[in-house]
Amino acid sequence: QVQLVESGGGLVQAGASLRLSCAASGSIFSINAMGWHRQAPGNQRELVAVITSDGTTNYADSVKGRFTISRDNAKYTVYLQMNSLKPEDTAVYYCNVFGASVAPLSFKNYWGQGTQVTVSS
Repeated sequence: QVQLVESGGGLVQAGASLRLSCAASGSIFSINAMGWHRQAPGNQRELVAVITSDGTTNYADSVKGRFTISRDNAKYTVYLQMNSLKPEDTAVYYCNVFGASVAPLSFKNYWGQGTQVTVSS
């Protein structure tokens, strides 16, 4: 079983920065990808950024150039550095991991509980 815990959310003004962290724990065999999704009230959950174990990254167009995703494979932790935050970035941010536990050895998606990010104008 794999558990995810997010942290780093908060209330900031437009233009400020935040760094989100997500730590995976449990009987981890392998993690192929880690990423972040977000969901604002009344909106669908959307992909923000993802990073694979080999370092390949992808970003939503709305955050490209402002957000940076990184990871520490040894610590099973993924980070999201968010700069130049805008009010439209306000949402609950969810950590997502595609990986496998030791037993059963099958890959699937795991989700964190989410952390609130609020950006005021």
